[in-house]
Amino acid sequence: MDRDLVHRQTSMSAIQHMALGVFGFGCEDSLIHLLNCVWPNIFETSPHVVQAFMGAIEGIRVGLGPARILQYTLQGLFHPARKVRDVYWKVYNTVYIGAQDGMIPAYPRVPNDSKNHFVRYELDYIL
Repeated sequence: MDRDLVHRQTSMSAIQHMALGVFGFGCEDSLIHLLNCVWPNIFETSPHVVQAFMGAIEGIRVGLGPARILQYTLQGLFHPARKVRDVYWKVYNTVYIGAQDGMIPAYPRVPNDSKNHFVRYELDYIL
């Protein structure tokens, strides 16, 4: 079991550096494939694997953009289980710190109601 953790940690560190190395070369399809390989490790508890996972997510965020990571993260932010929410909020906060301006166009649309105004019309002008 211990050897498996080391292999996953090493592979996620390699993915982080590969994602940073191919930024701007049009390798988005490959990076999405690597993200799909990394993402199941989101619930890992070993500190070294968690650090490697977060590094891989940060590298892929640079290569794919924060909107793609936000799409993966939104599914667990409001999960009923606190342990699930905590991990997803950690990923969300890390992406938010790194690229909050790039996440704005990717947020889901929430319609206006009688009390609150949610629609961002200025964003529609730009897009």
